[in-house]
Amino acid sequence: MRKFLDSFVKSFGFFICWALLVGFVSIPSNNPVLWRFYAELIPLLSVILMSVIFYFIEGKNIAITPMNNPFKSIILGIFTSSLWLSVVILTLFATNTISFVGKNSISYLSIWAISCFLNVIMQEVLVRGYIYQLLKRNYSIFVSTIVTTTLFLFCHGGAIEAGIIPILNIVTMSIFMTLALEYTQSIITPIIIHFVWNFVGGIILGGVSLADDYPSIFRLAYHRNELLTGGVCKIEGSIVVLIINITFIILFYYLLKKSILKNSILFLV
Repeated sequence: MRKFLDSFVKSFGFFICWALLVGFVSIPSNNPVLWRFYAELIPLLSVILMSVIFYFIEGKNIAITPMNNPFKSIILGIFTSSLWLSVVILTLFATNTISFVGKNSISYLSIWAISCFLNVIMQEVLVRGYIYQLLKRNYSIFVSTIVTTTLFLFCHGGAIEAGIIPILNIVTMSIFMTLALEYTQSIITPIIIHFVWNFVGGIILGGVSLADDYPSIFRLAYHRNELLTGGVCKIEGSIVVLIINITFIILFYYLLKKSILKNSILFLV
């Protein structure tokens, strides 16, 4: 019971303090580009501040944002995300589910990209940072994955309203990101994978649902039924994404188990 209370109070306290910080800080710009930048920066700075505070509360005995082998993590993140997104997009094009119908002109693309990156870092540190590492230490990877995947789902409230496939896509994406984190022991990997999905899939291709004010370079048309097109969630509501997500879960689970077995053998030797 003591361990449960310790985990609950710290996790709940971390999240509530972060939410209060975000809610109390006003966004200082009426310019839509700068407004979005600050709207992503403030939650990120808040989660970094809370992570530092709780890092010292834990007596520096918890790796909140592990960053093992950064170069390998970046390369694996870029490769995995490129494969993930390209398989989904090419499958939808091959089945005549989506097609390009136009192009938009975007000003300050670099700032939109930075804002998107800040949002992804915030999400990954919030979900797979302190709370995940605390529950993993006190219980297990299984427990921490369940709790943080639930948190990740509620951070994407639109999916809950959209139906079962969007919900399953968010859940499987979170599990996929967690396995990538565990395999590389680096939060850099899920950050890179998540960012490429959001930036290329959302801001470039216009197929991933971001905040409403985010622009997209291309405009897509959706054909056939919502099971394939994803409906209001765009490709993130497609069953194709669900199938690909499950495939990557199986792949990373296999890689993780193989890595654990290899390290166990080396330890015995």
